[in-house]
Amino acid sequence: MEENEIVRLAQQKNEEAFTMLVRAYQNKVFGLAVNLVHNRETADDLVQEIFLKVYFSLPKFRFESEFSTWLYQIAINHIRDYLRKHKKEEKDLRLEDIPEPSLPEEEVSLKMAEKQEEERRKILLKQKLEEMPEKYRLILSLRDIQGLSYEEISKILKLSPGTVDSRLFRARRLLRKKLAPLLSQEGG
Repeated sequence: MEENEIVRLAQQKNEEAFTMLVRAYQNKVFGLAVNLVHNRETADDLVQEIFLKVYFSLPKFRFESEFSTWLYQIAINHIRDYLRKHKKEEKDLRLEDIPEPSLPEEEVSLKMAEKQEEERRKILLKQKLEEMPEKYRLILSLRDIQGLSYEEISKILKLSPGTVDSRLFRARRLLRKKLAPLLSQEGG
């Protein structure tokens, strides 16, 4: 069955059709949410709220864009609202909370030290991403993490493809600039 046909059925409150749409997009919406809020439980809650909004907004969908574009716009707006309301309520793990990996002793395996270093680097990356303006975090998430095309991002964010390209370029350059001093201290 074609997606537009499934959407039409879902607009008529067909539960099976709506379930098909949720299954098709829940992982993508979750990926977007977790990349922007950095908390799996919060992302789970946001995904449920987003699909609830989608369910009640479906009658307003007019097929003027792809369903996925419309869905991403709802998701992004909902996540932005959440971030504005909960700016710094949740205490995030800080880089300083993760100890530097030490040479593995007999009881500490090399694998454990590598895992610790990988976690430390993820936290470092997360911190540097959080320091970036939202427009750059969002475009990095949509392109580099979600894997959306420039055209899809252009439609979702209502920007020209050229603006998407230049914003993505600036976002990557800014992230590299933020990470460069830290990585050079670590030797790579």
